[in-house]
Amino acid sequence: MASSNGGIGLTDSDILIDASRDLAEAVAFLTSQQNVRSRIIVISAMELVAGCRNAKELSQVQQFLQRVIILPVSANVSQVAYRLMETFFLSHGLLIPDSLIAATALEHGLTLYTKNVRHFGMIPALTVVRPY
Repeated sequence: MASSNGGIGLTDSDILIDASRDLAEAVAFLTSQQNVRSRIIVISAMELVAGCRNAKELSQVQQFLQRVIILPVSANVSQVAYRLMETFFLSHGLLIPDSLIAATALEHGLTLYTKNVRHFGMIPALTVVRPY
């Protein structure tokens, strides 16, 4: 879709994983987001923890997570995610984590920053931006 304007948004796990691997574009994007304090969903935080191979990596993830706002999966987010699954699972293959991420962005009125635009492009009310 469009390129990032540095505005407030919800950052998808794929960008966080790229940054953890020191991909320059991902690091630059997250650095640009520091002024607005990046937001992620708790599922993305859990994915980062699950990707740790040792205590040092876990410590690095924990330090990173202190610099972001972690949004919970609320009851309303769960209901919206469920409706998204009903609407888009069969036609587009929408998966549970992606439905929760999209529902969280919708609930908070946030742009979703992701490299996986095709996972979310069918959701009409969702603004999706590929930042790099």
